Amino acid sequence: MSEPFQTPAPATPAADAFAAAASGAVTPAGSDADLLDGTASAVRAAGSALRERFGEVVRYRTREELMRALAANDDTALDILRPRLTRLRPDAGWVEDELDGGALPPGEWWVVDPAEGNVNHLHALPEWAVTATLVRENRPVLTVVHLPLTGETYTALAGGGAHLDGRPLSVSGTMDLGLGIVATSQARPDEDEKVVRRVGSSITAMLFDALVVRTAVPATLHLLNVAAGRIDAFWQFAGARADLLPGALLVTEAGGRISDAEGRPWTPESESFLAAAPGVHADAVATLSR
Repeated sequence: MSEPFQTPAPATPAADAFAAAASGAVTPAGSDADLLDGTASAVRAAGSALRERFGEVVRYRTREELMRALAANDDTALDILRPRLTRLRPDAGWVEDELDGGALPPGEWWVVDPAEGNVNHLHALPEWAVTATLVRENRPVLTVVHLPLTGETYTALAGGGAHLDGRPLSVSGTMDLGLGIVATSQARPDEDEKVVRRVGSSITAMLFDALVVRTAVPATLHLLNVAAGRIDAFWQFAGARADLLPGALLVTEAGGRISDAEGRPWTPESESFLAAAPGVHADAVATLSR
């Protein structure tokens, strides 16, 4: 298993905290492995509530109606997630907006997307999930991604590997980008024009260099597939903590490589993101840097 985000840890208290997390050291409220189990239970419960709301296309005629429908799904899941996760880590902060990006203040934070792929849910499309990630000193300690329609639960623990329903995950062994399946995702609605054009040019470049290019939202579901070895690389420009941190931990714990699109170490403040199997990472960087 690779070190999350493949960045050397400096000799600081924050780095010591991350090293303790990666080694499975016991935290004041119990082990991170026990905490992962409790997190998974909460995420599955929220997923069940959203599954009961799924099936019919939700019609909306204005942006305001769309936002109300999205908020109704978020609130349904958050009403379950917030109290359960708060009981698990009472002193952890809570990231209110899943579209937020950048570094977090010191300490522990829950980064939650109560309905990842919410628009898909409203349109009766199956690509959506519930995610929760505990971040400690700006490093993800554990993450849970639950797909309510299939019942699958993906988990990762820093230093403890990535799993699908308890089965270990491993990225692909593909060595040739020309034989690889790659994917990208729209970072957010109303994205800056410069970013949108960069996304378009990157897709064009990958169409020349990769076997198959997939484009869809949400990002997390592509990253699950990278961790599981089903696709070989995923990239995105800009993006929020909530749609990248869960997959970033899953991919690194499954043996993949994380960087920005130019191959530099990735952090939540980076302007781009790349997750890839080791055998195609360098070629993906070369393609995206053109």
